[in-house]
Parts: sequence; structure tokens; C-alpha cells
Amino acid sequence: MFRLFAASARRHLAVRSQLDKNRPFDAPIMLSQHFLFFFAMLGAFNGIGAASFLWWRAKGEPTQRWLSLLILAVSVRTGKSVAFYFWPDIPKAVLQIGLTACFMIGPCLFFLVRSSQNDSSGPGRADRRHIAGLLSVAAAVNLLLPYADYIDLWRQAITPAITYSWLGYLLLASAQVYLHRTRLSGTPSGPLLLGAVGGIWLIWIAYYTSGYTSYIVGALSFTFVLAASVLIYLRLRSGQAPIEPYQDRRIPEPEAAVQLQALAELMARERLYLDPALTLPRLARRLGVPQTRLSQLLNDNNQTSFKQYLAQLRVGEAKTLLRQLPPKPLEVVAEEAGFQSMSTFYSAFKKLEGVTPAAFRASKTDSEKRFQHS
Repeated sequence: MFRLFAASARRHLAVRSQLDKNRPFDAPIMLSQHFLFFFAMLGAFNGIGAASFLWWRAKGEPTQRWLSLLILAVSVRTGKSVAFYFWPDIPKAVLQIGLTACFMIGPCLFFLVRSSQNDSSGPGRADRRHIAGLLSVAAAVNLLLPYADYIDLWRQAITPAITYSWLGYLLLASAQVYLHRTRLSGTPSGPLLLGAVGGIWLIWIAYYTSGYTSYIVGALSFTFVLAASVLIYLRLRSGQAPIEPYQDRRIPEPEAAVQLQALAELMARERLYLDPALTLPRLARRLGVPQTRLSQLLNDNNQTSFKQYLAQLRVGEAKTLLRQLPPKPLEVVAEEAGFQSMSTFYSAFKKLEGVTPAAFRASKTDSEKRFQHS
């Protein structure tokens, strides 16, 4: 394949060189073509390098892994566009690889947004099935319907299906960001996710409207988006001075109230406090705020530490369980309320309620009996 591609490139350059000899007045056009090739291919090469670096730095972190896969998919698709624009007779396998990468752009963006809202170490069961289904479809089409043997099918059906599948996932990712806009507001992850979604929208529109402009515009748009993303990232990084234990600036009350309300809704909806292994970094990632900001919200604006905040929620859950009939063993109550040990359960309950869990249950039972007899 490489030999065919190289031979095609040589033939193309030979033809262009001959034209240049015959028509020396076309030198500015040739120069502009070289600049066009350079800037269009710059995004593809830099994207592959950035994707490799992010994958290496991810160390198992799912959000960075999805970001690296997204950049890689767009880079491969862009490289294919540049190659096809300058060498239309490239092997059909190159076109097939580029279109397959294009098929994965939308899903990679969608799961990038999803992973940024999930505190687990990887996708859930439903997401894994979703990913497996996508990979199965891609593998089946590539193996059973190769581009070289089904050119018309790829051009008339498969390629449009890929384009609109990309659009569908773009809409899903945009909806995810919109639904979680309150939680993302004012956080470093917010601008980055908005930039990723906005950049992919720009690239999709550039490719979709290439029939009215030029096919190479899609590749150039990726070079622009990648360069703009790097500049924005560096600007955000330059403004983040590490101050411990948290930023030396009090969070405005209206802003803090919104984020504390988002925290309360998250806890009420997903009951994360029932997980004994819940940590401040995991909760901060799930809420979409930096760890230092969440600590500041709890300490300055809620007048409580992270451990005290969890203890309050878990004791409230334990009180509900202690009122249930038939009564559950205290060990079961402690476990279901999210406490790691009985000693922690007893000390937290006694500190907040003034009585032991057993005494609390006994008092509630006596109160109910007196109410029934009255």
C-alpha cells in the first residue's frame, strides 16, 4: 500500500513539475499549493502526536483516553482528506481507513462528554455494550464490504450514513453538555468540553459544506481547531496557580449557592454517599469541579468538612433505616448507610444525634407504641 501511495505521489509531483516547466507563470499557484498541503497536513501530523501524548499521560484516566481517541480519529480522517485532495488515485484502502476513522469521531466525542460526568474508572455495562456494538458494525462493514469492491455502495450509502451518524452523536454530546451546563459553569472542564464540542461542530460543518467550498476546507478547519485548542489550553493553564489547600479567593455567594444546590441534587439523585469508598477527588470529578473548589465550597460556604458532610448524609440515611420494620441489625444499617465500620457509625451517630443508634431506635419504638395506645 505504501509503495502504491509513494508511486502515486511521485507521478503527481512529476506531472505538476512538468506543468511548472511548461508554464513558469504558474509558480505562484504551485507555491500556494505547497502551502495548502503544508497547513492541511499540519493538523493531521500534530493531531497524531497530541493523541499519542495524551494517551501516554492518561494513565488509565477515561476522559483523557477518550480525548486522545477523538483527536486520533479526526487526525486520520483529516490525513485521508489531504491525501485524496492532492492524489485522487490513492489506494481505496486509504479511503476506507479514513472513513472508518470518521465513523468513530462522533462516538469518541459522546463518550468523552459522558466520561467527564462519571466518577467511575471506566464505562458502565450499557456503555460497554454500546461501544462493542459500534466496533462490531465497523468491523463487519470493513471486512464484508471493502471499499475497493463496493465503491458505489460506499459513495452512495455508507459515506452519507457515516456523515449523519457523526451528526447524531454530535447532537447527543451537545445535549449532554446542555443538560449539565449548571454543573460545568465556572469549572475548568466546562470550557474544555465546550471547546471540544464546538470544534467538532466546526469540522463537521466544514466537511458537510465542502461541496459548496472545497474538500480541503475540512482538513484546514481541523488544523485551525487544533491550534486554537492548544492556545486556549495553555492560557487556562497559565492562569491556574496551584494554591493549597484551595484558592485564596472567596467564592461569591450566588455562585456558591448554585454549586451547592447542584451538589445537593447530585447526592439526592444518585446517593453517592452510600459508597463507603467515596473520596473528595471522585466527588469533585463527578460534580465537574476541581477538588480544591469543592473543598472550599464545603469549608467556607457550607461550614463543614468533606468527612462531616458525608457523615451528616449517612446518619440521615441510618435514621431512616432504624425506623423501618422489621428492624435490621445495626451492622446491616451501618453498611447500607455507607459507613466503613461500626465504630465510625457509632461515633458519627452519637456526635450528631446525641444518642447511640440503639437508643435512637428504642426511643422511636417507644414513641410509636405510646402513639398507638393513645
